[in-house]
Amino acid sequence: MKIFTLAASLLFSYTVIAQQRPNIIFIVADDLGYGNLTSYNPSHKVPTPNIDRLAAEGTRFTRFYAGNTVCAPSRCALMTGKHMGHAYIRGNAGAHLRGQDTTLAEYLQAGGYTTGMFGKWGLGEAGTAGAPEHKGFSAFYGYLNQTHAHHYYTDYLFEIQNGKSVRVPLDTTAYTDDLIMQKALGFIRSNRSNPFFLYLPLTIPHAELHVPDAYMAPFRHADGSSKFAPETPFVQKGRVTYRSQEQPRAAFAGMITKLDEDVARVLALVKELGLDNNTYIFFTSDNGPHQEGGADPEFFNSGGPLRGIKRDLYEGGIRVPLLVRAPGKVPAGAVRDDIWAFWDIMPTVCRLAGTRPPRDIDGISFTPALTGKVQKAKHPWLYWQFYEKQYYKEAIVQGHWKLLRLKPKDGPETVELYDLSNDIGETRNLADQQAGKVSELLAVARKARTPAEHEAFRWPGTE
Repeated sequence: MKIFTLAASLLFSYTVIAQQRPNIIFIVADDLGYGNLTSYNPSHKVPTPNIDRLAAEGTRFTRFYAGNTVCAPSRCALMTGKHMGHAYIRGNAGAHLRGQDTTLAEYLQAGGYTTGMFGKWGLGEAGTAGAPEHKGFSAFYGYLNQTHAHHYYTDYLFEIQNGKSVRVPLDTTAYTDDLIMQKALGFIRSNRSNPFFLYLPLTIPHAELHVPDAYMAPFRHADGSSKFAPETPFVQKGRVTYRSQEQPRAAFAGMITKLDEDVARVLALVKELGLDNNTYIFFTSDNGPHQEGGADPEFFNSGGPLRGIKRDLYEGGIRVPLLVRAPGKVPAGAVRDDIWAFWDIMPTVCRLAGTRPPRDIDGISFTPALTGKVQKAKHPWLYWQFYEKQYYKEAIVQGHWKLLRLKPKDGPETVELYDLSNDIGETRNLADQQAGKVSELLAVARKARTPAEHEAFRWPGTE
């Protein structure tokens, strides 16, 4: 069935698209909050002028959601088009994609696209069915393991060589984001004459909080002290894998600046190569802002008006920026509030590329929204679940309503209901006043979820 579906996708690609197919560049920042960009939060302490160019020259979406509130399941939703009630990977427990889990990259590759990924994968180690070479990528350079990706100075990364992901030794003085960007830009240059899909899941600004001194310098005084004093140094101890950082606020600001520069380099190269008019550039984040390794999301107002951070199913944990730029195709300077999520990227990008998306997914195509048209196809609801550290969480978004179901293992279950139309910060729990809506959304949640196939994501009594 998988071979048949991919073959049908390939046939569709060559029969319905008469013009040159567009290039797709999909950039995912790691743990970047909704409020960490000045296009979403003008008062943010660190300007992001180059990323803001994507908003000025493209469309800014204000109600776009990540696949989940942590890395691996969010990226699973992005790649497979399935929400957390159906996805195989629903947490950061180390599961890998299986042979039957078909990805966006596989469909694009079958449709004639050259596919490359540079950054953090997190969906399969070398030698497993989930390794990048088995999931549609002909080129890859970066981290396979998300814990390994905590370290910006490491003695190895992985690269696809001769069809396999192999360890590549590194000089430990090299900053891996620089190495990853060099490979990504090289991929664009090498494929300038062919339709390509570049998946760029960068690791910054995820902890650990380390960046070359040149990027911290603007946030230090002449004597080397932080402009964001008083700093509270982060000290590595115990089993914590993040290295110590004397000035975590200055380091975080430097990482945001570095991320902004990375986007500038992509924009400049696309323009230099004459690809501007046939390239879609997406920019988003895999989940909300973190507070690990000394990070201070409250100080930086990383969630903007939203409540919560990474590992929460409040808006701050799952609502993320989405900027899309494609001159002549995506309206410039537009702002839209369409409600969509990571699992919609697969069918949306497939449609842009002229490749028929699979049918057994939860996503729908938002290409009309991208092109400034009325988005007639809409979700009746969006669903998430998250289980970690003996705590189960569920969330349903239905228009302006948001329901959360929270259950610690040894504590009582609670239900919260918010009206996002006038309470974006989720400050007023209306569950007691809206018992009918609570019952309705709880029924939706029961229908939305199927039992987790991987035992690490099962929570007794919730399925």
